[in-house]
Amino acid sequence: MNIKIKFRYIILIAVCASTILSCKKDNYAPPSSTLSGRLVYNGDSIGVERNQVPFEIYQFGFGRVGAIANTFAENGTYSALLFDGDYKLIVPNGQGPFMWKQTVAGTPDSLAITMKGSQTLDLEVTPFYMIRNSQISVGGGKATATCKVEKIITGPNARDIERVSLYINKTQFVSGGDNIGGADIAGSAITDPNNISLSVSIPAITPTQNYVFARIGVKIDGVEDMIFSPVVKISF
Repeated sequence: MNIKIKFRYIILIAVCASTILSCKKDNYAPPSSTLSGRLVYNGDSIGVERNQVPFEIYQFGFGRVGAIANTFAENGTYSALLFDGDYKLIVPNGQGPFMWKQTVAGTPDSLAITMKGSQTLDLEVTPFYMIRNSQISVGGGKATATCKVEKIITGPNARDIERVSLYINKTQFVSGGDNIGGADIAGSAITDPNNISLSVSIPAITPTQNYVFARIGVKIDGVEDMIFSPVVKISF
């Protein structure tokens, strides 16, 4: 057999082997177990800005060493499609309007999770503040909101309120980055945290609609992410 023919056989064998390995890899069943839940404090949901607060899931083995990265939805819910097996979940340091449990070394403590089919798991965190008794109404071309802001974390980890905000938007995605109007009150101007009131004018909307979505947010000193009340739809 001459050298050229022999070389062609070697290439053909290599291509066939690669195809077989590729087919085997493609024939693995995709992940089918869903891990889902909410950010909660004593059972109360915590709202955040959509796609801005990350969490990370790690599965050791199977050649994977990096994180499966994802973010929380605006209502604090999350969902991840996983293989059955053992995982660890963390929220990285400095993320979210809350404190995630830490180790003695100051690194994020991991939550051990065993997947055997889909499961719901709420994630307990400790927020700096909670928005209580939020009420948003509309009248006279304005959206008006009232609420109570309760301080949860005290002591050396306590932080002051930078501002309280009311945002409105055409869609259910409402935040400082998604809005058609907003109003703020500085933390230093709040005389009674049990009785906070804000109002914002509703601008002309194109195409015309007779409703907006609204929510209240609290910005905490030194914390990037705001905590939010539930989104409400108000008609006018």
